[in-house]
Amino acid sequence: DKASEKAEELLTYGRTKDYPDNILPNQVKVDMASKCVILPICGNPVPFHISTIKNVVLPEADAATYLRINFYTAGMSLGKEAPANTLKLVQKYAPYASFIREMTFRSLDSQSLTQAFRQIQELRKRERQRELRELEEANLVKQEKLVRTKNERVPRLSDLTMRPVFAGRKTQGNLEAHTNGLRFISTRGEIVDIMYPNIKHAIFQPCENEIMVLIHFHLKNPIMVGKKKQKDIQFFTEVVDASQTVDMGRQSMYDPDEMDDEQRERQLRKKLNEAFKEFCRKVENTGRKNDYTVEFDIPYRDLGFQGNPNKEMVFIMPTLNCLVNLTETPFFVVDLSDIDHVHFERVTFASKAFDMVLVNKDFNKQPARVDMIPNGDKDAIQDWLTDMEISYTEGPMNLNWKQIMQTVAVDDRFYMNTEEDEVTEKEAGWEFLRMYGKDDDEGEEEEDESEFSEENAGSEESEEESDFDEEESSESDYDADEDLEEQGLDWEDMEREAAVDDKRKNKRDAEDVDDGKGRRGSSSNKKKRRR
Repeated sequence: DKASEKAEELLTYGRTKDYPDNILPNQVKVDMASKCVILPICGNPVPFHISTIKNVVLPEADAATYLRINFYTAGMSLGKEAPANTLKLVQKYAPYASFIREMTFRSLDSQSLTQAFRQIQELRKRERQRELRELEEANLVKQEKLVRTKNERVPRLSDLTMRPVFAGRKTQGNLEAHTNGLRFISTRGEIVDIMYPNIKHAIFQPCENEIMVLIHFHLKNPIMVGKKKQKDIQFFTEVVDASQTVDMGRQSMYDPDEMDDEQRERQLRKKLNEAFKEFCRKVENTGRKNDYTVEFDIPYRDLGFQGNPNKEMVFIMPTLNCLVNLTETPFFVVDLSDIDHVHFERVTFASKAFDMVLVNKDFNKQPARVDMIPNGDKDAIQDWLTDMEISYTEGPMNLNWKQIMQTVAVDDRFYMNTEEDEVTEKEAGWEFLRMYGKDDDEGEEEEDESEFSEENAGSEESEEESDFDEEESSESDYDADEDLEEQGLDWEDMEREAAVDDKRKNKRDAEDVDDGKGRRGSSSNKKKRRR
């Protein structure tokens, strides 16, 4: 097959004359230059390429020392660390070739086998590192060579520290701006070139509440720094040593020496901020002069919030094009142009914090997360997302985003509001994540409409009842007038009858008064008799 056709044949020596001169008949020898181990078989030295050796074992020495060497063979698991070329060779020769699985050597001299064991281990380690480096560099985009500026003064920042570091050591040096890129030269002579066309975002973060002022470059294509690919390169200068900030609380605010230190620190902050700002301005001018676009963003500190994007709480700030945390490693840089939607998880009245999920426009990539954001920052974040024209939803629970992204990636009509039949309605886009909002709004509108209709119905009924009562009262008045007309009485007769009624009433009241006096008199006489 094609995989076996691409297999590269291993060659240690072209002929036996190329063997090392100091080989003994029954000796295990390691040739670092030729990347092979020479093993004695029946007294004859036979070379084996280091990539064919799976592992080597040196048991505890007894009366004699044993060295066992295991090889990659067909018909058994080769393991994840097996070289890609060795895998192809095993597949190629498996149908018809015979393989050596292991070889064991015994010696009364433990020193020779122990030395061979260490050399084989070291050679395997070097070969493994070389393969990993080639694998890392395989997908790298080739960068153009740096054109150094001549006959002009080169903008330079001195005494900078670079992150990530070379080979696990603190990397310090100078940063220079040239015709088509920037060059960092460390004190140990290590060089890192950053080309202007490869810069996706350049960020300048002045020192305000942090202990450092920094310049950060987020690249379009990763570059090699040491032995690893890196997409984020940062250069910074510490204003206050991190070890000093721990002891600040033990000092007195009235100590004159401390006041002088604070004054010097403020001046140093201002000086470094001005120096970095001036360097950024010069880099922009140099790029513009050579037809390159380099613009530095500054984070909006007043829109920042606390969150946990990796394994610790950090202060996250938005810039014009990104959402970043640059003071702690690993760096957190999210390009807003790549964000399709934002979802807020664990939004409940009981929780004090919520999580934010940033969904990428490429549905094959897993979303970025920021956990444990205080609830007090939610409104400000949502207002900022609205200003950036990024849609968002919220819900009370954590979701299985791996499954969601797999489902969304295969949905061709994800942003449509109908199914494939174009008749059956469905939720368009990310509306299915909306736990609150649309349904509640509709429900509130329906409730308002129902209350409005009930009020209207009640008012209409009351109006009808009042109209009906008025009609009844008018009808009753009309009936009374009719009764008077049927009796044939006019106003004079009515007054005459009223006067007669009044006389009768007055006479009746007078009789009642006389009866009351007679009763009181009789009761008083009875009292006198008793006395």
